[in-house]
Amino acid sequence: MRPETRYAKSGDISLAYQVIGDGPLDFVVVPGWISNVDFAWEDPLYGDWVRRLAAFSRVILFDKRGTGLSDRDVGDSTLEDRMDDLRAVLAAAGSDRAAVMGFSEGGPLSMLFAATYPERVRALVLYATFARFAEAPDYPEGAETRKSFDVLCHALETAWGQGTTLELMVPGLKHNPRAREFMGRYERMCVSPRAGYTHLGWLQDIDVRPVARILRVPTLVLHRADDSLISVRAGRGHARGIPAARYLELPRHARPPWIAETAALVDEIQQFLTGSRTPVEVERVLATVLFTDIVGSTERAVALGDRAWRDLLGRHHAIVRREIEHYRGREVDTAGDGFFATFDGPARAIRCAKSIRDTVRSLGIETRIGLHTGECERIDDKVAGIAVHTGARVMAKAEPGEILVSSTVKDLVAGSGLDFREHGTHALKGLPGEWRLFAVE
Repeated sequence: MRPETRYAKSGDISLAYQVIGDGPLDFVVVPGWISNVDFAWEDPLYGDWVRRLAAFSRVILFDKRGTGLSDRDVGDSTLEDRMDDLRAVLAAAGSDRAAVMGFSEGGPLSMLFAATYPERVRALVLYATFARFAEAPDYPEGAETRKSFDVLCHALETAWGQGTTLELMVPGLKHNPRAREFMGRYERMCVSPRAGYTHLGWLQDIDVRPVARILRVPTLVLHRADDSLISVRAGRGHARGIPAARYLELPRHARPPWIAETAALVDEIQQFLTGSRTPVEVERVLATVLFTDIVGSTERAVALGDRAWRDLLGRHHAIVRREIEHYRGREVDTAGDGFFATFDGPARAIRCAKSIRDTVRSLGIETRIGLHTGECERIDDKVAGIAVHTGARVMAKAEPGEILVSSTVKDLVAGSGLDFREHGTHALKGLPGEWRLFAVE
C-alpha cells in the first residue's frame, strides 16, 4: 500500500513528502537530482526497499524543490534554500531528530545539514554521492565524471523522456525495452528538460569538502564498485575526507539503492543505525560568521562630539540588529562600533551584510564587512574557534563599503544569484597559508 502524499511549506514553496512505518527512529531520504515520490512506487523494487527500511524506522521521503510533485518553477536555489526545505519537511512530518540518508546529489545537502544542525541528525548515511562533482586542480577525480555528465546533458537536450539515462543508472538493463520505457516515463514525471539542465549546471558548482572535514555525526559511506557516474575512486576519497566515517564498497553497478543487493544494503544501514545510540554532544557546529566595522569611527566621533556620536551609534546599532534578526542571524558580540553575528546559512549572511551596508549609508556611515563559514565551538552564549578568527581577519582586508568573503562562503552559495569578483590571495594574520578572498558585487 502506498503512503499518502502530503505537502510541507518552505516559504512560498510547496514540497511533496510521504511518511511510512512507525519504527523507533526517523529516517529521512534526501533524493538525487530528480525524483517523484508518487511515481517511484510504480517500480516494485522501490517499494520493497522502502518497506525494508520501514521495518525498523519511520521513513520520510520527499521531492526537492523543482522536481517531482513539489513546486517546479522555482527559479535558482542554493544548498541553503534546500536545507530550509529539509527542515520544513521534517517539521511537517513531526520529526525533531532523524537519521539522514543522502543519495547522489542529495549527499552534499545532507552533509551541510548535519554539520549545521548536528543536534537534529542522529547519523548520516551517504550513498553513491560526493562532496565535489567537477574536476579541479586538487580534485582530479572529477575528470572521471565528465563523460557521464555529458551523457546526461545530451539526454536532456535531445532525448529526454526516452529512457536514455538508464545506461548510467542501471547499465545491465539498458537494452531491456520495458526498463527503458519505464525510465523514460520516470524522466518525464520528475523534471522537464529545461529544469533538468538547470539542476545539472548547479551540480557543477557544488563543493562541500570543507564541510565534510568537520562532520561530527556518525557517518556511513556506501559506494558501488562499478559506479560510472561517480567513480569508486571518488567515493573512497570522499570517505577519507570525513572524520571517522565508515566506508563500505558494494559490488555491481546500479545507482538507485533499491536495485541489486537491496537486502544486504538495508542490513548494513540498519546495523549502522541501530548501533549508534549515543546522542551527539552539540559542541561544534557549522556556521557563517559575519563581522562589521565602521570606517573612520574615531575621526567621526571626534568631529561630532561624544553626545552626537553616541546618538548616531545607537541608530547604527538598531539598524544592524534589525537586519540580523530579519535574516535569522544571532548577535554574538558588540565591540565598540562593530558587530559579530552568526548565521546558519551563508547566502542569508551575505544578504544581511548587503542590507546593513546599504541601510547605514543613510546615516552617513560607511562600513567594511567580512564573512567566513567554518566549524565553530559553542561556549554557553559565546562562539569561538578558528572560523571566528578567520572571519575577523577577512573583514580586516575589506576596503570601505566592501563586503569580503572567503572562498568557502563563495563555493557554498553556488546558484544563489549572488555575484563576486576576485580580490586576490591574502595572508591572514595569525592563520597559516594564503587565502583566496572575493568581494560581493
